[in-house]
Amino acid sequence: MMKNMFVVAFILFAFSSLAVAQARPYPGPDVPQLYQHYLDVVNNIAAFDHHAHPGFADDPDVDAMASPPGSAALRERDTNLELVAAAKALWGYPYSDFSVEHAKWLVQKKAEMKKQYPGTAYFNMLLDKLNFDRGIANRAMMPDYLDAKRFPWVFFVDSFLWPFDNSKERARNGDQQVYIPLQEKMLHRWMQQEKISQLPAGFDDYLKFIRQVLEDNQKKGGIAMKFEVAYFRPLHFSDPSREEAEGIYKKYVRGGVPSEPEYRTFQDYIVRNLITEGGRLHLPVHIHSAVGVGDYFNISESNIMQLENILRDPRYSSTTFVMIHGGYPLEREAIWLAAMKNVYMDSSLMDVWMYPAAFKETLRQWLETFPDKITFGTDCFPYNDVLGAEESYWLGTQSTRMALAAALAEMVSSGEITEAKAVEMAHAFLHDTAVSLYPSLGH
Repeated sequence: MMKNMFVVAFILFAFSSLAVAQARPYPGPDVPQLYQHYLDVVNNIAAFDHHAHPGFADDPDVDAMASPPGSAALRERDTNLELVAAAKALWGYPYSDFSVEHAKWLVQKKAEMKKQYPGTAYFNMLLDKLNFDRGIANRAMMPDYLDAKRFPWVFFVDSFLWPFDNSKERARNGDQQVYIPLQEKMLHRWMQQEKISQLPAGFDDYLKFIRQVLEDNQKKGGIAMKFEVAYFRPLHFSDPSREEAEGIYKKYVRGGVPSEPEYRTFQDYIVRNLITEGGRLHLPVHIHSAVGVGDYFNISESNIMQLENILRDPRYSSTTFVMIHGGYPLEREAIWLAAMKNVYMDSSLMDVWMYPAAFKETLRQWLETFPDKITFGTDCFPYNDVLGAEESYWLGTQSTRMALAAALAEMVSSGEITEAKAVEMAHAFLHDTAVSLYPSLGH
């Protein structure tokens, strides 16, 4: 009898233990208190911004492209009063709007701060204000006013895809009339860097030229290469032979306009070659994988899932991929690509296009799926003299920290994770996971 009672008691204890560990479908009334706690936690973590475009509005090297005309999402418009809050928090802005007269105060204040913090001190001061350890500078070229120790460089490689006569490419639409000449300019700058006056006659030498640019940029401090190719063409890349690509190169390197199928075949080979080089050089590959600006950005052709044949190709298992912007608005599907050991997600852009209430849901789903494969980014950009990189930095980090704290609070309240796990996840997302991808940066 005593033995049976012991068995019953053990079973009851086992089930009660399971009940304690079982996640619940709804968080409890402790969420507001937990939110405040985790907001304090995340606000005290020095973040690593995995994707941004730091610089001043008059700096043409902030990006390898320029923004064509197009509609801005509600939260990015200068009517967003959160940007007033940013100006108040950063500079003590005394007004409640950005009227022409009031905006002059902000422009003058920034000019005074630049004098007070000359050279690299201005943007270093900004990182300190935002509690950032470091922030990636995703730029065409690095300026002397950014401290390379705090702003690691990610450079663009799209220009290698457009070496021929691009008249037909420019004529496709108004966006390409803006973008293509900038890619031609970027390719010419790489040629100047390598001290060549014209493209090599042979395909082998063209590939050697590409390798040399990558190696030289890495020596200059570049920690990753970046593709914005979704702005130009579909993200699906076929697998052409070297012979096909070489034939097209030889046919058009000295003149003539390639057909669209010919150009795409050549580009498909070059993209795969660059990815292979990324693995050889231990140079991660960043890919714009979300919606974009402009009136002609093709959302269906830029669908992140079109990259699956590349990301799951065993030939590139030694290449680290970072999906910039996390495939938004398909981020729920995109997170499953992070099942691949060499694929990581970056949350930038989402934190400035979505309000914290919506972004919280994205972060919670990511944290519940592959918390060790997701990274924080702001996608800051200097839009104009009034609203610059400074304010978009602020908006991105504030939104992220609020959304992250809310997601963690709900997960803890629902019994999904412990307090210790929540803190570990916060550090990983805001800093540790991204930094681990770049051994040269240290920890």
